Amino acid sequence: MNRAKLVENIRRKRSFLCVGLDTDVQKLPKHLIGKEDAVFEFNKAIVDATAPYCVAYKPNLAFYEAEGVAGQIALEKTIAYIKKNYPDQFIIADAKRGDIGNTSKLYARSFFEYLDVDAVTVAPYMGQDSVTPFLGYPERWVVLLALTSNKGSHDFQLTEDRDGQRLFEKVITTARTWASSEEMMFVVGATQGSMFADIRRVAPDSFLLVPGVGAQGGSLEEVCRYGMLKNDCGLLVNSSRGIIYASSGEDFAEAAAAEASKLQKQMDALLD
Repeated sequence: MNRAKLVENIRRKRSFLCVGLDTDVQKLPKHLIGKEDAVFEFNKAIVDATAPYCVAYKPNLAFYEAEGVAGQIALEKTIAYIKKNYPDQFIIADAKRGDIGNTSKLYARSFFEYLDVDAVTVAPYMGQDSVTPFLGYPERWVVLLALTSNKGSHDFQLTEDRDGQRLFEKVITTARTWASSEEMMFVVGATQGSMFADIRRVAPDSFLLVPGVGAQGGSLEEVCRYGMLKNDCGLLVNSSRGIIYASSGEDFAEAAAAEASKLQKQMDALLD
């Protein structure tokens, strides 16, 4: 999906919500536990319930890889289901890959040719040759880690060089020479608040994938105040646990829809 189509969907649906499919088998509603396709059945219900309110889905691969072959099958079925039934949805594989060039080339094939997703999260620590193999696929995206929402982000991402440039700023500034804002976006945690203003100084036209709203305590209003672009929004705000685990009962899908709808209404107002 290219940027124009993504922006068109945001404007049409009055939403920039991304639903994180962090499906933990230990948190599934009791009535699904033991079923042969429990993870897929859960994901399918969540997608059907939330699709009217979001523009993207982000399966986190760790939750599927932990279940071995069964988890991989559930992931593939989930992606295929979204693509068939909701083709306007932007699908991000949250994999945080990043390795030497020939390995990254195979990761890129896995995500863009086999799984056929729109985007994959990539770690930039190994530099340009570990990132460029993910580039060059038409209408596919690299989502590069920049300033994350976890406590440990301060260990490296906020360290300064002798000129006072912080590492996350150097990552963004350098990476923007590798790819355009039509094929690369950046991960910035919602808990970073006013630091979105600093992000926008070095990435004035890039899309940002923003995790951390909801269960992690990030403020949607702050994210939009400092990070939203006037012309095309420039944000995909992710909520995972706050939506998919809104209820642990048989009404889990209805509860997820209610939470997604609530966020969509807030986004509708903020887009104005």
